[in-house]
Amino acid sequence: MRIEISSLYEIGSHLINLGAAYGLALPIGWDRETEERSAGIRTFPLVAVASCGFVLIAIAVLGKESAGQARILEGLITGVGFIGGGAILKHGGQASGTATAASLWATGALGAAVGYGLYDIAAFLGLMTFMTLRGSRHLKKAANIQQ
Repeated sequence: MRIEISSLYEIGSHLINLGAAYGLALPIGWDRETEERSAGIRTFPLVAVASCGFVLIAIAVLGKESAGQARILEGLITGVGFIGGGAILKHGGQASGTATAASLWATGALGAAVGYGLYDIAAFLGLMTFMTLRGSRHLKKAANIQQ
Protein backbone atom coordinates (compact mmCIF):
# COMPACT_ATOMS: atom_id res chain seq x y z
CA MET A 1 0.00 0.00 0.00
CA ARG A 2 1.35 3.36 -1.03
CA ILE A 3 0.40 6.62 0.65
CA GLU A 4 0.29 9.71 -1.54
CA ILE A 5 2.13 12.86 -0.51
CA SER A 6 -1.17 14.79 -0.61
CA SER A 7 -2.67 12.30 1.86
CA LEU A 8 0.26 12.79 4.22
CA TYR A 9 -0.17 16.55 3.94
CA GLU A 10 -3.88 16.24 4.73
CA ILE A 11 -3.22 13.96 7.71
CA GLY A 12 -0.59 16.39 9.01
CA SER A 13 -2.98 19.32 8.55
CA HIS A 14 -5.70 17.50 10.51
CA LEU A 15 -3.31 16.66 13.34
CA ILE A 16 -2.14 20.27 13.52
CA ASN A 17 -5.75 21.52 13.66
CA LEU A 18 -6.72 19.04 16.36
CA GLY A 19 -3.58 19.90 18.34
CA ALA A 20 -4.28 23.63 18.01
CA ALA A 21 -7.84 23.17 19.27
CA TYR A 22 -6.50 21.19 22.22
CA GLY A 23 -3.78 23.73 23.00
CA LEU A 24 -6.09 26.74 22.82
CA ALA A 25 -8.64 25.11 25.14
CA LEU A 26 -6.15 23.83 27.71
CA PRO A 27 -5.69 27.17 29.58
CA ILE A 28 -9.46 27.55 29.87
CA GLY A 29 -9.77 24.05 31.31
CA TRP A 30 -6.87 24.73 33.65
CA ASP A 31 -8.62 27.86 34.94
CA ARG A 32 -11.84 25.96 35.65
CA GLU A 33 -9.87 23.12 37.27
CA THR A 34 -8.02 25.47 39.63
CA GLU A 35 -11.36 26.96 40.62
CA GLU A 36 -12.65 23.43 41.33
CA ARG A 37 -15.52 23.70 38.86
CA SER A 38 -17.59 20.81 37.51
CA ALA A 39 -15.74 20.82 34.17
CA GLY A 40 -12.02 21.35 33.90
CA ILE A 41 -8.71 20.25 32.48
CA ARG A 42 -10.13 17.18 30.73
CA THR A 43 -13.47 18.51 29.58
CA PHE A 44 -12.50 21.74 27.83
CA PRO A 45 -9.81 20.32 25.53
CA LEU A 46 -12.10 17.39 24.69
CA VAL A 47 -14.93 19.74 23.72
CA ALA A 48 -12.58 21.76 21.50
CA VAL A 49 -11.03 18.70 19.86
CA ALA A 50 -14.42 17.06 19.27
CA SER A 51 -15.86 20.25 17.78
CA CYS A 52 -12.82 20.59 15.53
CA GLY A 53 -13.06 16.92 14.60
CA PHE A 54 -16.73 17.16 13.62
CA VAL A 55 -15.96 20.14 11.41
CA LEU A 56 -13.01 18.37 9.78
CA ILE A 57 -15.15 15.29 9.13
CA ALA A 58 -17.95 17.44 7.69
CA ILE A 59 -15.53 19.21 5.36
CA ALA A 60 -14.13 15.86 4.19
CA VAL A 61 -17.58 14.34 3.63
CA LEU A 62 -19.68 17.32 2.52
CA GLY A 63 -17.10 19.76 1.16
CA LYS A 64 -16.21 23.13 2.65
CA GLU A 65 -18.76 25.05 0.56
CA SER A 66 -21.69 22.69 1.22
CA ALA A 67 -24.94 24.04 2.64
CA GLY A 68 -24.83 21.01 4.92
CA GLN A 69 -22.14 22.78 6.95
CA ALA A 70 -24.92 24.86 8.55
CA ARG A 71 -26.50 21.67 9.93
CA ILE A 72 -23.15 20.57 11.34
CA LEU A 73 -22.72 23.89 13.15
CA GLU A 74 -26.32 23.77 14.38
CA GLY A 75 -25.69 20.33 15.86
CA LEU A 76 -22.44 21.47 17.48
CA ILE A 77 -24.06 24.54 19.01
CA THR A 78 -26.90 22.44 20.41
CA GLY A 79 -24.67 19.61 21.62
CA VAL A 80 -22.14 21.81 23.36
CA GLY A 81 -25.00 23.82 24.87
CA PHE A 82 -26.40 20.58 26.26
CA ILE A 83 -23.04 19.73 27.84
CA GLY A 84 -22.85 23.23 29.30
CA GLY A 85 -26.37 22.91 30.68
CA GLY A 86 -25.11 20.00 32.78
CA ALA A 87 -22.61 22.33 34.44
CA ILE A 88 -25.34 24.66 35.74
CA LEU A 89 -26.65 23.84 39.20
CA LYS A 90 -29.54 25.55 40.94
CA HIS A 91 -29.53 26.01 44.71
CA GLY A 92 -32.76 27.60 45.87
CA GLY A 93 -33.00 30.93 44.08
CA GLN A 94 -29.35 30.94 42.95
CA ALA A 95 -27.70 29.31 39.95
CA SER A 96 -24.03 28.36 39.80
CA GLY A 97 -21.92 27.08 36.94
CA THR A 98 -23.10 29.59 34.38
CA ALA A 99 -19.57 30.85 33.67
CA THR A 100 -18.41 27.27 33.17
CA ALA A 101 -21.34 26.60 30.84
CA ALA A 102 -20.66 29.76 28.83
CA SER A 103 -16.96 28.97 28.60
CA LEU A 104 -17.76 25.44 27.39
CA TRP A 105 -19.90 26.98 24.66
CA ALA A 106 -17.09 29.36 23.70
CA THR A 107 -14.66 26.44 23.66
CA GLY A 108 -16.93 24.57 21.25
CA ALA A 109 -16.88 27.61 18.97
CA LEU A 110 -13.10 27.74 19.32
CA GLY A 111 -12.79 24.14 18.15
CA ALA A 112 -15.13 24.72 15.22
CA ALA A 113 -13.18 27.82 14.21
CA VAL A 114 -9.93 25.83 14.15
CA GLY A 115 -11.63 23.14 12.08
CA TYR A 116 -12.62 25.73 9.49
CA GLY A 117 -9.11 27.22 9.53
CA LEU A 118 -10.24 30.44 11.20
CA TYR A 119 -7.28 30.55 13.58
CA ASP A 120 -7.62 34.26 14.36
CA ILE A 121 -11.17 33.74 15.62
CA ALA A 122 -10.14 30.64 17.57
CA ALA A 123 -7.21 32.41 19.22
CA PHE A 124 -9.34 35.43 20.10
CA LEU A 125 -12.10 33.21 21.55
CA GLY A 126 -9.54 31.36 23.64
CA LEU A 127 -7.85 34.52 24.84
CA MET A 128 -11.07 36.37 25.66
CA THR A 129 -12.58 33.37 27.46
CA PHE A 130 -9.46 32.85 29.55
CA MET A 131 -9.06 36.56 30.31
CA THR A 132 -12.72 36.91 31.25
CA LEU A 133 -12.57 33.96 33.62
CA ARG A 134 -9.29 35.14 35.16
CA GLY A 135 -9.79 38.90 35.09
CA SER A 136 -13.37 39.16 36.22
CA ARG A 137 -12.79 37.53 39.62
CA HIS A 138 -11.83 40.85 41.18
CA LEU A 139 -14.91 42.54 39.74
CA LYS A 140 -17.15 39.75 40.99
CA LYS A 141 -15.67 39.96 44.50
CA ALA A 142 -16.13 43.75 44.50
CA ALA A 143 -19.77 43.38 43.41
CA ASN A 144 -20.47 40.84 46.16
CA ILE A 145 -18.93 43.11 48.81
CA GLN A 146 -21.23 45.98 47.85
CA GLN A 147 -24.39 43.86 48.20
